Amino acid sequence: PMPPENTTEPASQGTDHVSMNEGQGSPETTPQSTKPWLCRPPVRLTLYTFLVLFLAGMLAWGIIPRIMDPSYEQHIQSKEVMVGMTRQQVLQAWGGPYQTNVTHTHEGLRREEWIYEDWISTAEVRHRYLYFEEGILVGGQR
Repeated sequence: PMPPENTTEPASQGTDHVSMNEGQGSPETTPQSTKPWLCRPPVRLTLYTFLVLFLAGMLAWGIIPRIMDPSYEQHIQSKEVMVGMTRQQVLQAWGGPYQTNVTHTHEGLRREEWIYEDWISTAEVRHRYLYFEEGILVGGQR
């Protein structure tokens, strides 16, 4: 046997790289297979799209009723209250509360808690709470 003619050629040139790609498919030739499932571009694009649509829906859920009824007249007629109403609008919709608690913050902000009582029966009472800051309804609890 005779030695090869070109013995000065480095082993990393040419043929070794081809043989790695022709083989069983090393991790260098298939980079997407090594990425976790959530990091793959189609999956991430789908998740981001869903997240954006979800946030847009949540934003629209809070804004659309105000756009459709900016003066809250339809809410007052249907005896419903909504965040953003004034005390007078809530009085028109629900009437006067059973009890009112007024507090002031250190900054001088006036906070009110209105408590309504709903008598279900002679032995059962349900309470509804409304919270105002400076005369504007900011929340409630049933």
